[in-house]
Amino acid sequence: MKVLGSVLASVAALSVADAYSVVVPRDASPKMQLVDSLAVAGAAVERALPNSPSGGYAPMEVSCPADRPTIRAASSLSPNETAWLPIRRNNTIAPMREFLSRMNISGFDATSYINGIQNNASALPNIGIAASGGGYRALMNGAGFLAAADNRTINSTGAGGIGGLLQSATYVAGLSGGGWLMGSIYSNNFTSVQDLRDGSKGSSVWQFGKSIFEGPDSDGIQLVSTTDYWTTILHEVNQKRDAGFNASITDYWGRALSFQLVNATDGGPAYTFSSIALQPNFVSGEIPMPFLVSDGRAPGTQIVSLNSTVFEFNPFELGSWDPTTYAFAPLRYVGSNFSAGVVPEDGNCVEGFDQIGYVMGTSSTLFNQFLLQINGTSIPGFIEDALTAILTDIGEDQNDVAQWQPNPFYNYNNDTNRNSISQQLTLTDGGEDGQNIPLYPLIQPQRKVDVIFAVDSSADINNWPNGTSLVATYERSLNNTIENGTAFPSVPDQNTFVNLGLNTRPTFFGCDASNITGTAPLIVYIPNAPYNTQSNVSTFTMSYSDDQRNSIIENGYNVGTMGNGTLDSEWPACVACAVLSRSFTRTGTAVPSACNDCFNRYCWNGTTNSTTPNTYYPDYRLTNSTADASGKKKNAATSTATAGLGFSLFAAVSVAALLI
Repeated sequence: MKVLGSVLASVAALSVADAYSVVVPRDASPKMQLVDSLAVAGAAVERALPNSPSGGYAPMEVSCPADRPTIRAASSLSPNETAWLPIRRNNTIAPMREFLSRMNISGFDATSYINGIQNNASALPNIGIAASGGGYRALMNGAGFLAAADNRTINSTGAGGIGGLLQSATYVAGLSGGGWLMGSIYSNNFTSVQDLRDGSKGSSVWQFGKSIFEGPDSDGIQLVSTTDYWTTILHEVNQKRDAGFNASITDYWGRALSFQLVNATDGGPAYTFSSIALQPNFVSGEIPMPFLVSDGRAPGTQIVSLNSTVFEFNPFELGSWDPTTYAFAPLRYVGSNFSAGVVPEDGNCVEGFDQIGYVMGTSSTLFNQFLLQINGTSIPGFIEDALTAILTDIGEDQNDVAQWQPNPFYNYNNDTNRNSISQQLTLTDGGEDGQNIPLYPLIQPQRKVDVIFAVDSSADINNWPNGTSLVATYERSLNNTIENGTAFPSVPDQNTFVNLGLNTRPTFFGCDASNITGTAPLIVYIPNAPYNTQSNVSTFTMSYSDDQRNSIIENGYNVGTMGNGTLDSEWPACVACAVLSRSFTRTGTAVPSACNDCFNRYCWNGTTNSTTPNTYYPDYRLTNSTADASGKKKNAATSTATAGLGFSLFAAVSVAALLI
């Protein structure tokens, strides 16, 4: 282990450019060799950089680099993102050209248009995708949309498909359950939804049949029992404590999540979020930049208000654009003892604090429901007693937060920073301020995002969304004390969303850029709705059969494609029109008549109906849908759209099982 730790520490010191030629071997134990030998073609790919210098879950002190890490003001993009951005934007040109051409906007030559502006980055469309919170519901529904947008998904580039949108995007974001989705995809080397769903022999990745309280199936090769599972988690968290760092309930939560989300032995305890920046496909700009979002909340505070400080995690940094903290810390070195923005000359640096499960757990710290889920599970008695004691103490202390200690923003921006005198930065679920769609990183004016596909899996009304998240972000953009230059399109109230059916189908907000104060992206709102199944499962449902999981992912695919074009054969063209809209404005290009038709159909026209709606039980969007709330099909019939897909989301070998 000391040898491995030395190797990892050496690799961690390499520059980003060096990452092209370095692949770090994982633990070469017989157990690990067996895991690797069982990997099959099409299985989820393991990342190459489990780079915590300790070789495990615990952070570890290391020598600081010659250019010592510092906290920077949030006045611009980081130098790292600034250098990466043109590489990524250049790599979006070819897939965007192919995607837009295939969307077939009538009377418009997309290929010629992109060719004409490809040397002008400011004219090219800049795309973001955001996946909301909502537990496993959000993970699965968001996964369906990402599968639809991914040209690697079988048949996603066929008629009615929108495959290639993901490859054309610059940024993606997630929080809570949507953060699990993004974290899982990136922790597994940007593996496709299709491959994560199919998994590999002996892997527990995306196997939700047993809850995280019970651990992976005992027939796997990583662990043999629930007792071993929790013993492993407790041991790893204790390692963090033994290394001199505080541990909160988020450590247990994040470690448990990782067994289902990271395709590595014991959920990849040495994997860090910052090591995404060292992956060759990220360095070379082949994949979008991911963000996870969290809210700042001090222990003892029960409510996270709309003007609370919002934090973003990206592969380079942790920080906030808000005028409160208004600072970013280098994520790789978070855990170091920063004071007034610097690590003292006589102090060492720390690496490995940003363990990827801990980051995903930080974005989803809904522990007020955690304790309620333990009773009735098959957790061994001694583990249940230990967890109950931990959770009871947390409940009494109201310390259900993620503790990032030492606080990287200690004694920094003292006049405005709400955490400047606290030794710890306490973060919680990114949706607790009502902004359950992680739009925050994508609406920052420095990033100049043109269009955001906002996938909403919120549980606002009978576990369906009603636009609450968009309303919250809009209201925050009007608050002069916190908005800090962000602009957001006007949206109606929640009752209007329901009364006009805006929460049952895609809707565009901000179509007329000239009618917005400031520069704001066009929002393509993609709400969860019942297309082929009742996908409004509870946020706190902790286990799902493969059939139910697959049905909800399929529903998300149908949401993103309007039933593979069944409900509107022009939907793919309308997606392309949304992508191009701001670019048309900047280049002075006449909007094609086909796009005007799309905008007339999908843009919110300002109409409101704020009367209290009736009890909300939406009908199926696709005719002949026969799935009940459990995800089981009532008979052999399938929806018209699903039949047209040939259930294109997954490999042919899986089709028969998905239609049972």
